[in-house]
Amino acid sequence: MDDTQAKILIVDDQEYNVSLLERILRRAGFSHVHNTLDPLEVKDLVARLDPDIVLLDLHMPGMDGLQVLRQIREQTEKDHYLPVLMLTADTTPEMKQQGLLAGVNDFLTKPYDRTEVVLRIRNLLKTRELHRQLQHHNSTLEERVRERTKELQQAKLEMLLLLGRAAEYRDDMTGQHTQRVGRLSGMIAGKLGFSEEQVDAIRKAAPLHDIGKIGIPDDILLKPGRFEPHEFERMKTHTTIGANILGGSFFNILRLAGVIAQSHHEKWDGTGYPDGLSGEGIPIEARIVALADFYDALTHERPYKRAWTPEETLEEIRRQRGAHFDPRVVDAFVELFNEPGFAEPIEKTS
Repeated sequence: MDDTQAKILIVDDQEYNVSLLERILRRAGFSHVHNTLDPLEVKDLVARLDPDIVLLDLHMPGMDGLQVLRQIREQTEKDHYLPVLMLTADTTPEMKQQGLLAGVNDFLTKPYDRTEVVLRIRNLLKTRELHRQLQHHNSTLEERVRERTKELQQAKLEMLLLLGRAAEYRDDMTGQHTQRVGRLSGMIAGKLGFSEEQVDAIRKAAPLHDIGKIGIPDDILLKPGRFEPHEFERMKTHTTIGANILGGSFFNILRLAGVIAQSHHEKWDGTGYPDGLSGEGIPIEARIVALADFYDALTHERPYKRAWTPEETLEEIRRQRGAHFDPRVVDAFVELFNEPGFAEPIEKTS
C-alpha cells in the first residue's frame, strides 16, 4: 500500500500544532489527514474513519492523551494493529513508561522536526502494513488448514464406507445392508438419548460390524443351508477377525467399530458369542447394532431365506426382549417403529 494514501487522525487541542502537522504531512504527500481539537470526539472518529495511524497529544483538557489511548485500545479488536504516535514536550522517563504501558507505539517530541515527523509516521505505517500482510497470510493458512482437514475427514468417511462394502459384497451384492444398519443404529442411539456426536459415531461405525467376514471362506459364508457345527464355529470367528482388523486404530470411529465387530453377536442373556458377555457387560453400541443388524437381515431377502415382513420381525424382536436383546434397546426400537415414516429412512439407499 502507498503510505501517502494512509488515513491519519491528529488529536491536539492546540490549533497551531494541528495546522503545523497538517502542513508537514501534506508536503510529504499525505492526502488523507483528519483532525480534531476535542479529545471527546476521538471515539466516534476512530469508529467512522478507521484511521491507519493516530497522532495523539498527551496534555489536553477534559481527557488527556493516555485516557484517550485507553479508550481507543478498548474499542479496537485485539488483533487490529492501530499505531498511536504520542505528541508531547514531556520527555521524562516516567511519562514514557506510562505511555508505553498504555499502548503508545512511538513518541514525537515538541517542537517538531519535519523530517523526524515524516520518518516516524512512515515507520509506523510500514509496521502496520506488515502486520496486515501477516494477518492475511495467517488467514490464508487457516483456510488451507480447514480445507485440508475437510479433505481428510471426507477421506476417512469414504474409507469407512468402502471398508463396510468390502465385507458386505461377499454375501450382499447390493452392499446396502451395512448402510441401512448404520442409519438404524444411529436412530436407535438418538432415541436412547445419545448426544449428536455419539449418534454420528455409531452411525458411521456400525456399517463395519461384519468386516471380519473377509476372513471367512466362501464355502462357509455363502452356504445356502444350515451350518455344520464346525462351520458355525468358523463363522463365529468373523467377530474377532473384525476386532483385530479395526482394533488399535488412531481413528476413534474405527476403534468403536472394532468394539462393535467384536460384540455385536453377544446376547443379553449371555448365550451369544464370542465371549459369552451378558447384560450391561456388553458394550451399549454393540447392543444397538445387534438389534439393527437383526431387523435388517430378517426384513431383506437372501438366497437362502425369504424376507420377513416388518411386523413379523417386530414381533420376534419383542419376543427376544431380555433374552437376545437389551430391553431398553428394544423399547427404543419399538418407539421408532411406531413413528410415522420409520420405514422410509431404513429402505432409502445412498
